[in-house]
Amino acid sequence: MRLGAHGRLGFLVRWCFDPRPLRFVRTLGSCRSPMAETLSTGVETAGGLRAPAQQNGDGGSDARGEPLLGPPEPAGPVTEPTLRTGEQSSTPAADPGKRKKRRGATGERVVPPPKKRRTGVSFGNEHFAETSYYFEGGLRKVRPYYFDFQTYCKGRWVGHSLLHVFSTEFRAQPLAYYEAAVQAGRLHLNEEPVQDLSVTLKDNDFLRNTVHRHEPPVTAEPIRLLAENEDVVVVDKPSSIPVHPCGRFRHNTVIFILGKEHQLKELRPLHRLDRLTSGVLMFAKTAAVSERIHEQVRNRQLEKEYVCRVEGEFPNNEVTCKEPILVVSYKVGVCRVDPRGKPCETLFQRLSYNAHSSVVRCRPLTGRTHQIRVHLQFLGHPIINDPIYNSLAWGPSRGRGGHIPKTDEELLRDLVTEHQTKQSLDVLDLCESDLSPRFPDSTAASSELAKANLEELITAAQKMDGVVEAPPQDLDTMILVPEEAAETDVTNQETDPLCTECRLVRQDPLPQDLVMFLHALRYKGPDFEYVSPMPAWAQDDWQGD
Repeated sequence: MRLGAHGRLGFLVRWCFDPRPLRFVRTLGSCRSPMAETLSTGVETAGGLRAPAQQNGDGGSDARGEPLLGPPEPAGPVTEPTLRTGEQSSTPAADPGKRKKRRGATGERVVPPPKKRRTGVSFGNEHFAETSYYFEGGLRKVRPYYFDFQTYCKGRWVGHSLLHVFSTEFRAQPLAYYEAAVQAGRLHLNEEPVQDLSVTLKDNDFLRNTVHRHEPPVTAEPIRLLAENEDVVVVDKPSSIPVHPCGRFRHNTVIFILGKEHQLKELRPLHRLDRLTSGVLMFAKTAAVSERIHEQVRNRQLEKEYVCRVEGEFPNNEVTCKEPILVVSYKVGVCRVDPRGKPCETLFQRLSYNAHSSVVRCRPLTGRTHQIRVHLQFLGHPIINDPIYNSLAWGPSRGRGGHIPKTDEELLRDLVTEHQTKQSLDVLDLCESDLSPRFPDSTAASSELAKANLEELITAAQKMDGVVEAPPQDLDTMILVPEEAAETDVTNQETDPLCTECRLVRQDPLPQDLVMFLHALRYKGPDFEYVSPMPAWAQDDWQGD
């Protein structure tokens, strides 16, 4: 088969034998010369041809821009150029034994192949036993615990030293901390203790960092089961509790609380609720049920109904808002109305008015991030205790009518500054280590960890080696930015000499500060309907404005 204007360029798809391992693969080669053949190094696509394998660099993102966790599938073996009948190779055949000997003889650091990515999210008793809860002042708290963060080397890290990566991307701690962590044996590269931060990173390098982890408190209000059958688990989620591990949260999440207190494991969330949003939350028990309901979502067969309490007297007639919504920052989790945004539509109907605020029923017909909250802000009736969209950081009009008298950079800076001052960065799903150089300096709190104290800290940490070290588990995470994580042995050690968080004194939030007046009231599909009770703040006689 010949292609091209003059028939000079042709391609041949044919079968060849690959002895490593014993299997047949297809190669794509040029008909003009065997030396010009292109080697197939990827994984099989659905159509049978091989596509290039993704490198162990920056992972993909979901709809919210969050990193997808876990290593990619290992690349397949490189296929040697295959000769047609009667042709001679211009290069000698490779000897696997010599190749291995040659690599070892150079003294070059050898990187093992990546492990296969785990499919799905599954937590078991060994994860739930990492630490325990205690309750204080109306809050659910997690005892500090030792924990391994793990990641494969990102593409942008390849060729750079660990020192460079820590100094440019993880600035919440001074370099003295990482030097102390190295000498205390808490940093591992390919499961070998790191000896020097000057080591240069390579593709497929596997990093493990043992830290002393603290989680923010959440409300002590229990998670109530609304329904359970062989297909789904439906709960009434309290405000302030994230659905799944993210940011600084792991045990203080719905997934872990259900596993630890209700023995409900291997659940698959069927939809999202913001951390501050309460109400109906559905989980599938099997992959088949998850796919079936997600198909209903894609076909617009799922109806959602929320209630909220907003500022002022909302119009008595039904209001439809179709303003497009643009994500200002995936990292900070902030959106606004903008003509360049994605189309969306929300229906609003006032339920009651108490001379100060209104209870409004909301029916989002699309599923954009923060859609209800952004549309209410645009209409001039933000949720009365919305910590993001009812903030003066948006300007005097607080974003009404889309009027925001500042740039996106200025808006983000002012929002972060406001919540950093209140020690409430968790509202923005941020921690200090997430702050980039354009935001206020985030390293001041840890500046006390200086060189003068390094030896003392190292000695204290090394005494705890028996406590900290544990066999690595096959769970994939991000270093210092967890989504999921691997476990270490449980200990009663609630303080750590290297942990800057242990030396900070944080004021606990009040339980009422962890509530936002937005509640998922009803979820309805073709063959199901689940309803949660109306919250107290949505009652007609409520006077707590």
